[in-house]
Amino acid sequence: MPVSEICNRKVVVVRRGDTALEAARLMRQHHVGNVLVIEERNGDNVPVGIVTDRDLVVEIMAPGLDQQAITAGDIMVPELATVKENVGIFEAIQYMRGKGVRRLPVVDESGGLTGILTLDDLLELLAEELHELAKLVKHEQKKETLNRR
Repeated sequence: MPVSEICNRKVVVVRRGDTALEAARLMRQHHVGNVLVIEERNGDNVPVGIVTDRDLVVEIMAPGLDQQAITAGDIMVPELATVKENVGIFEAIQYMRGKGVRRLPVVDESGGLTGILTLDDLLELLAEELHELAKLVKHEQKKETLNRR
């Protein structure tokens, strides 16, 4: 199954020049733990960085910096790992583990943002798959009970 089937298509984004305060407000408004920093290139919104709630706490709040003076571009994680939308889920998980990231922007062939794959998305998928397996076991037990009377 490609990541495009389970990734979240509603991605909260900011530009490099937007303030850290604006990023925090967007996270709160949309109930998310990150915003992607994008640039427009050839008509596409291309992800170039990410700012997480942890970045805001560690980089701005803890040292007592001015949230309105610091921009998303100042604190974003610049070496952004992305994945193409046709990559399989298992391959994406391996990539996330190798890079040590919990969030992976999903891009099309030209690098344009199409979604984001998160650890939460993967855990939800795994829970659904395990639930289906558990139902299979229960069904097999019922079937055997009926057939062996």
